[in-house]
Amino acid sequence: MSQPTARNRLDEEASPYLRQHADNPVNWQPWGEEAFERAREHDVPVFVSIGYSSCHWCHVMAEESFEDGSVAAVLNEEFVPIKVDREERPDVDSTFMTVSQLVTGGGGWPLSAWCTPEGKPFYVGTYFPPEPRRNQPGFRDLCEQIAESWRDPDQREEMRHRAEQWATSARDELESVPGDPDGDSPGSELLREAAAAAVRGYDEEYGGFGSGGAKFPMPGRIDLLFRAYAESGRESTLAAATGTLDGMASGGMYDQIGGGFHRYAVDRQWTVPHFEKMLYDNAELPMVYLDGYRLTGESSYARIASETLGFLDRELRHPEGGFFSTLDARSRPPAERTGEDSDAAGDVEGAFYVWTPAEVDAVLDEPAASIVKRRFGIRAGGNFERGTTVPTVAASIEEIADEHDRPSEEIREIATDARVALFEARESRPRPARDEKVLASWNGRAISAFANAGRTLGDPYAVIARDALDFCRERLYDPETGELARRWLDGDVRGPGYLDDYAFLARGALDVYAVTGDPEPLGFALELADSIVADFYDADDGTVYFTREPEAGDASGKAENGGASDSLFARPQEFTDRSTPSSLGVATETLALLDGFRTDRLFSEIAESVVTTHADRIRSSPLEHVSLVRAADRVRTGGIEVTIAADAVPDEWDETLGERYVSGALVAPRPPTDDGLDEWLDRLDLKSTPPIWANRDSESGDPTVYVCEGRVCSPAETDLDAALEWLASRATDDT
Repeated sequence: MSQPTARNRLDEEASPYLRQHADNPVNWQPWGEEAFERAREHDVPVFVSIGYSSCHWCHVMAEESFEDGSVAAVLNEEFVPIKVDREERPDVDSTFMTVSQLVTGGGGWPLSAWCTPEGKPFYVGTYFPPEPRRNQPGFRDLCEQIAESWRDPDQREEMRHRAEQWATSARDELESVPGDPDGDSPGSELLREAAAAAVRGYDEEYGGFGSGGAKFPMPGRIDLLFRAYAESGRESTLAAATGTLDGMASGGMYDQIGGGFHRYAVDRQWTVPHFEKMLYDNAELPMVYLDGYRLTGESSYARIASETLGFLDRELRHPEGGFFSTLDARSRPPAERTGEDSDAAGDVEGAFYVWTPAEVDAVLDEPAASIVKRRFGIRAGGNFERGTTVPTVAASIEEIADEHDRPSEEIREIATDARVALFEARESRPRPARDEKVLASWNGRAISAFANAGRTLGDPYAVIARDALDFCRERLYDPETGELARRWLDGDVRGPGYLDDYAFLARGALDVYAVTGDPEPLGFALELADSIVADFYDADDGTVYFTREPEAGDASGKAENGGASDSLFARPQEFTDRSTPSSLGVATETLALLDGFRTDRLFSEIAESVVTTHADRIRSSPLEHVSLVRAADRVRTGGIEVTIAADAVPDEWDETLGERYVSGALVAPRPPTDDGLDEWLDRLDLKSTPPIWANRDSESGDPTVYVCEGRVCSPAETDLDAALEWLASRATDDT
């Protein structure tokens, strides 16, 4: 039979992940209606492979199977093979991952799915080895079996029936809107219940959640624990949060030499990570470390946040401001480790980050070499592959000082200088590949992180946040249409964006306004929020979808339309927090936050509609719906607002706000006078003063603050500490 597809078309794509596979002998096609038309024309199934550029097991499966000519021959003759970058097409990834989780109870990448020509999966899995192994079929054997079954009319009918069942189940899950629009929104118990569930799952020995297998960073859970502690004062919630921060910071998931976090740890002790570094992890985690610092005063938390943001600035930042997506897990090992040309050794996971004692000795003299090896547990035999060591905090400064009979400060200074020397030596190693996509959504989270750090760590962080916001606005946003594209890559733009792009970037813009007092980012946040309402909110269903509704009569199914493609069998919602926060939750909370800057309560009504629609889902499993819990709490209570009327926020107030934990507070600067405020209203195209600024003028020309909680406000205060004491007294009264 003739091959359904004549050649590999990924050389026409900009995505680094797709281009990684452009030289495969597999005739890969990008996701789109053209590929499915080919499958229908040739009456063959579709094989969909979903991954991302820094995914270790994606690389492994490519090397074992997709670069194998015999495997390629089967895929090319019996299927239409499609490659999907999950970071560019999160809608496709979410839909197929939902099927995998419903059918197999799990998922991951690479995600492998065999589908009907209509795009409905009838067989799913993740990584498959080239030969049968541990109850897994070999990949080529599996492809041949599926192709043979497809040629049998009876078996094909069974496969189609299964595909319809799976698609229906996934659609029911993803498009679920079970709530009563006139019902009750979730109540005050949600935060307490979510925190209690997190404490029950807390690993008291090593920190984190769960006591077996891999450990993932879960910053949303840590945030909820901090909020619950601020509300209740219950020490168990604080201990679970700080114990998790400590476990991650002292383990190998944190890059002890260069700062920043790897994706996750493969073991309970946080020792060995999967080494890819993702923008979103290194945006989310600094925010909870800074909150840990504000709550406890522990300076090491601020240091971890600073080093992590420093990593982003140094290694994932475009020279003009935006942030790239990932660093690969793999790179060539240094030649001195392999004893041969490192180019010949091939890429190895973790090669850039791990050490041997000999490599330390080659950089440092004594006693620094012995001190740093003890500090980071670098020893013969190692804790990782090929006798190498992933650095961890293996001994405290005080322990090493006792062992060397030297003052702690002297040991600390030696260890700090030695760490710098190791970092500089590491810079000469072959570097991991960098995926230079600039994604609107992930940049939104990084912008929030740097803005959040602006008051605590200094103004330069806020400047970086503003530069990244401007980068995204200039390259990804069309002010004429209000459309936001998802991705920029060296001038190539792909879009329109999805809900996470709009929601995360809107929240980032709001956070930049809060720290800088510049109304322009606020105006951008309001524009993006208007687009969320217009393009993603369904008033009849009372929810916000991840994709736009397909235009009536649009049968193209092309990725470019930004809607739910005809080849994609469901219009997803993103309920749960996974590696990134739930876009539905962030969108809902952001609408609730921005409602104070409107006079019609539209955003608040929509936010209340969403949490009411999904109230039963949230109540049944609050810990799996962290972002929606936060949104529901904001809708219920109105949250904390700190309105400051001043030409500029006084430095000492900035310092106080940066050092003190005020749970979920929205800081809302405004000009001190009505004339100044009128100018802002004109710039923002607001017809009247919104509630968050109304009747909150400066007292006698001095900087004045109004603190509001639960829609009740303090008197006007020219002393920020006095206003915060008013807030503290309300918390005391409540308890």
